Amino acid sequence: MSVYGDITPRVGIYAHEQMLSHAEPIIVLQKMGLVKPVPKHKGENVKFRRPNPWSVTTTPLTEGVTPAAKSIGYTDVSVVLAEYGDFVELTDKIQDLHEDPVLNDQMMLAGENAAETLEIVTYNVLKGGTSVKYGGGTSRVTVASKITLALVQESVRNLMGNRAKRITSILSPSTNIGTRAVEAAFVAFTHTDAASDIRALPGFTKVADYGSRQVLCPEELGTVEDVRFVCSPLFVSFANAGVAIGATGLKSTGGANIDVYPMIVVAKEAYGTTPLKGMSSSEIKVLRPGEARGGDPLGQRGSVGWKAWFQAVRLNEAWMRRIEVGVTAL
Repeated sequence: MSVYGDITPRVGIYAHEQMLSHAEPIIVLQKMGLVKPVPKHKGENVKFRRPNPWSVTTTPLTEGVTPAAKSIGYTDVSVVLAEYGDFVELTDKIQDLHEDPVLNDQMMLAGENAAETLEIVTYNVLKGGTSVKYGGGTSRVTVASKITLALVQESVRNLMGNRAKRITSILSPSTNIGTRAVEAAFVAFTHTDAASDIRALPGFTKVADYGSRQVLCPEELGTVEDVRFVCSPLFVSFANAGVAIGATGLKSTGGANIDVYPMIVVAKEAYGTTPLKGMSSSEIKVLRPGEARGGDPLGQRGSVGWKAWFQAVRLNEAWMRRIEVGVTAL
């Protein structure tokens, strides 16, 4: 059977690209990480590998004496792929009699569902990082402040002290795998609830004032010093996880304790993903009603769905920093 269900390859390719065109605006995290496409028939284990830097040599050379040679070493980070997917059913009655273009709508929703699923999978991996700074406290339950310039600067200092490199390219917005260059910076991911507090930071530059500077993605809010902020409603908070709300003026879902929002500041190659791009990494499955199949002898049912082999992994804990803060109650 074709990877496109029972539709022709030409229509199948169009459907795949249509699905990805709806997925693309939702994808944020997968644009900034180290991308490792996964071909078929290569197993479920994916290995990310980086060479270890040499130690510094501070001893002068001795005349006529060859120093000991260094050996190159590598650090491997392995991850096991997981398969994700979902589908919706379509009946012959809906296809033949309904006034709306149901099949097209279902392909659109399949793309959005695929993107949101894999974006949240990636977010859940990133927010589990071990390098963290708590706003106004020393643990999540003691978080008591919103984002401040000092917290942003401390995170940048931490990354730079660990030799983290600024992000200089991102995944290009197309259905093919490619990158485009961007101005070097660290990138912070957080929820849209934090947007007003970020805008209030000293030295904040909004996207509209970038001039000739390229925007990372439509979700980019602006820049503070070396950090470009990207907001998405998918990057949810830890509800009611901070200090008692009291007179903090910070948002609380339950009204007792403040919500804690992760702001994940990342450097180049801090994490890796297998992308929702390319014919080998995601598939759309369309079965049209009207075709008799096993279990459906009258061809009364069809479906639209998607599936993808995917995984995200933190590659270097020292090259990412999570800031946990509250947000102003509006």
